[in-house]
Amino acid sequence: MKSIRVAVTAAAVVVGLTACSSPMHAGAAAVVGNERISTSELSADTRAYLAALKQNQLDEQALGVPATQVVLQRLVNVSISRQLMARYNVRVSETEIDAALKDPGQFESPQINLLANGVSPNDARDYGRVMVGLSKLQQQFGGESGQQKLSQEFASIKPVFNPRYGALNPQRSQQNPALFLDTGRFGKQTSDQAQQQPQG
Repeated sequence: MKSIRVAVTAAAVVVGLTACSSPMHAGAAAVVGNERISTSELSADTRAYLAALKQNQLDEQALGVPATQVVLQRLVNVSISRQLMARYNVRVSETEIDAALKDPGQFESPQINLLANGVSPNDARDYGRVMVGLSKLQQQFGGESGQQKLSQEFASIKPVFNPRYGALNPQRSQQNPALFLDTGRFGKQTSDQAQQQPQG
């Protein structure tokens, strides 16, 4: 079985996600700034994403993390990116999106590159738009030197996740890319995990 271990970072932005205490809207998987990601949207996107994996002879195990987490992370990243683009009045043309969607990334295939980022074909254009938008925003912030400013802006919009998904993983890495920690059958964290739990 091929593996397409999911990318831990969004574009080139290192995202430090924190879980802050805030009331969770009913039926929301996450609230990102002024946008709500519903559990029904997450379910529908995850089904489409799993179908796209299957079409490419891949399954959920190839990701290294549950598909729901991969899709939720992508939805959150797209929402943050869209809000930043609106904040800084960044516009992206359809031609620019077309070019971005031809990027094969590290997988030498545009389609597999999208799947590795939690993107099903239905969501490709939205994803392409924000990837181009982030790149333009970095240029607006000063090119290579604008990376830090972009990371700070990205981190300024803090998503609040539905607690039913578990505790947020504060130290994501290639070895442990899961968005949420496994808190065990009864929801208790290990002492190591409890020490790493971010404060909201």
